Amino acid sequence: MEKFTQLLQPVADNLYISALVALIPIVFYLVTLAGFKVKGWLTGMLTLIVAIIVACVFFKMPFQFAAMSTLHGMVYGLLPISWIILTSVFLYKMTVKSGHFAIIRDSITSLTDDRRIQALIIAFSFGAFLEGAAGFGAPVAITAALLVGLGFKPLYAAGICMVANTAPVAFGAVGAPVTALDGLATYANGSPIPATEIAAMIGRQLPLVSIFIPFYLVLMMAGFKKTMEVWPALLVSGGSFAIAQFLSSNYMGEQLPDILSSLVSLISIVVLLQFWKPKTTWRFKGEDEDQKDKQNVPTHSLKDIFVAWSPFVVLTIIIFVWTLKPVKAFFKTIALNPKVPLIHNNIVNSISHKEIAAVFKLDLIGSIGTGILVAALISKFIIKLSWKETFKTFVETFSEVKLALLTICFVVGFAYIMNASGMSNTLGSALAATGKAFLVLSPALGWIGVFITGSDTSANLLFGKLQQVTANGVGMDPLVAVAANASGGVVGKMISPQSIAVAAAAVGLVGKESDLLKFTVKHSFFLLIIVCIIIYLQASGILGWMIPHHP
Repeated sequence: MEKFTQLLQPVADNLYISALVALIPIVFYLVTLAGFKVKGWLTGMLTLIVAIIVACVFFKMPFQFAAMSTLHGMVYGLLPISWIILTSVFLYKMTVKSGHFAIIRDSITSLTDDRRIQALIIAFSFGAFLEGAAGFGAPVAITAALLVGLGFKPLYAAGICMVANTAPVAFGAVGAPVTALDGLATYANGSPIPATEIAAMIGRQLPLVSIFIPFYLVLMMAGFKKTMEVWPALLVSGGSFAIAQFLSSNYMGEQLPDILSSLVSLISIVVLLQFWKPKTTWRFKGEDEDQKDKQNVPTHSLKDIFVAWSPFVVLTIIIFVWTLKPVKAFFKTIALNPKVPLIHNNIVNSISHKEIAAVFKLDLIGSIGTGILVAALISKFIIKLSWKETFKTFVETFSEVKLALLTICFVVGFAYIMNASGMSNTLGSALAATGKAFLVLSPALGWIGVFITGSDTSANLLFGKLQQVTANGVGMDPLVAVAANASGGVVGKMISPQSIAVAAAAVGLVGKESDLLKFTVKHSFFLLIIVCIIIYLQASGILGWMIPHHP
């Protein structure tokens, strides 16, 4: 069959005009979602259609090639990405349905009356745990509601939880954002960049932010003087999280950093509170001091608390087993990897001039999502949920997330069309004209992507390849750039319209979303600047020793 050779500058034989045309689907996506506030799934579908039209009309891609590239992307959107999200939310909802989530909540809220420490435990540590185990808006919604239940003002509760959610987003939903990048981009020699190496690189960027977040949270709430009163808690909370985040992402892959880091942080601060307490109990101005003695938090036995937490303990163990090298090697032997009809090795890259392999990765058994499902089914016996209730919970979960999963399929299809048609290469080549400025601007691409989509996974799929192409054009290490997309994206989550809507609904601020955006936007910009500085120092060679060795 005749091959399709991507065109770098198909419009007027001009790179910049071609890049403007390649921007059409992205601009359409941004304007439709943010400007006209069209629903996510519909925006994704319409953008995909626009991308196919641009690919076929302007970039001369045969329609059948465009159709198969779309199918290739949508299948990957279903497995493994959507499967991970579905099973993660299912496991969390099982704990809610069985009543054990209430015990988890009580076990946290009974530890301290100090608002600063409560924010660290619930918004930072526990929020990160939920992000790692479930993701998908659940962390901010749950933790913000918890804080309101404790007496936090709704706006503060939502704002604090959204800023706290910065630290774990890159590894949320059991590593889905990094899994989405697996093999999407390539090194300069053409070999694909594996998810494990991207995870390791992110793990050498984000811990520098994670260790700072607890301090920043309390500073937002109480001012510098009151923040320094609890410096031991800040150091233990952020320091333990950052160290665990670095170690797990560099030596265990992308699935467990959030779960392990949050558990280490949570346990560390609980242990600290057995030996240390703040000199004064800080509460918000205007709060009734007598109220602190009126909080009737139910007490539970150690056995009840252990049983309540057991699904997440089982989850951690199962994922650890699922990601062991011998186990992964076995799963590969039973995985199906059929070639994508028409397009496998029939598309020639416009920059490398190499044929692009296209295979379906149908590794259902080896998917982390299947591991999570196994953990959920084991947990069913521990938390004593009937088969009927378990099945009912799964159906309810699917009903709740089905539109989000559909959105992901469309967005992944769109990302694959951008790459297969050569549009990403054209945009990257034009962006390369920014020269060394891209070393600073790289994280801003991820920030924009998450702001619009509400998902680090979607942002990575949209801009991961673009980061790599541009990095090669300006002499930047592509691994640093691809990781920067995820690291920059985490600080865009707090201002994403989708995240704002979820948080506002959780604390009863529907209709006042603009107030919440005003609360978070300045913090988003400030933290983005910090991430940009970290990436620049790594990319420019000043902190080049932090980059892991690769081909």
